[in-house]
Amino acid sequence: MLKIICLPIFTDNYIWLMQKENQVIAVDPGAAEPLQAWLAEQQCQLAAILITHHHHDHTDGLPTLAQAGLPIYGPAGIAHVNHVLHGGETLHLFDEAFQVIATPGHTLDHLSYFGAGALFCGDTLFAGGCGRLFEGTHEQLFQSLQRLAALPADTLVCCTHEYTLSNLRFALVLEPALPALIQRQAIESEKRSRNLPTLPSTIALELATNPYLRVHDEALFARVKAHTPSIQTELDCFTALRKWKDSFR
Repeated sequence: MLKIICLPIFTDNYIWLMQKENQVIAVDPGAAEPLQAWLAEQQCQLAAILITHHHHDHTDGLPTLAQAGLPIYGPAGIAHVNHVLHGGETLHLFDEAFQVIATPGHTLDHLSYFGAGALFCGDTLFAGGCGRLFEGTHEQLFQSLQRLAALPADTLVCCTHEYTLSNLRFALVLEPALPALIQRQAIESEKRSRNLPTLPSTIALELATNPYLRVHDEALFARVKAHTPSIQTELDCFTALRKWKDSFR
């Protein structure tokens, strides 16, 4: 049985861990020391690493962790990645098949990993939100999110940042009377009051409450059009939403 664990690091990052018996695969180790301490405490061994993209808060643990000669999977151009992926591959890890999905937008090299009922999506899809654009286009990020939204509804969404409450605050400006969103905000606020993670989410929950996956909804579209009258298409709506959130405080 594969166990999925989120290990907090920095202010709001998580390293995701997949554990089978005493073997562990880590996703986006932005720091080595907290992971090494957890492995020692749990008497586990690191078997492999998955990297979603090149940003330092997802990769800074690699110089230390790579000394063990582990398989490190990720995009090209990242130091210590020794199994380069581009999207479209299938990895077999812990007797599970993981699809490698190219999800450009936040960065051009961004990859997501789907398998064992879980999606490790880095900074592409967040709980209640999505990543900022650093390198890609709005259309690329929109298409990446559409690919992830088409995964099974019960898929666990394992993103890398604890941004949920901030994202839901923006979502509630857009859909203040949406029952699922109101309920989610209360549930996630209670978790954070006890310093618990709001993650993982699910694809079903994101489809019900995440505005970036709801641009087809007529009421939401109308709300965004009132803010940005020029929008005509769902991609326009998404673009306007992402730009709006960039300046939202």
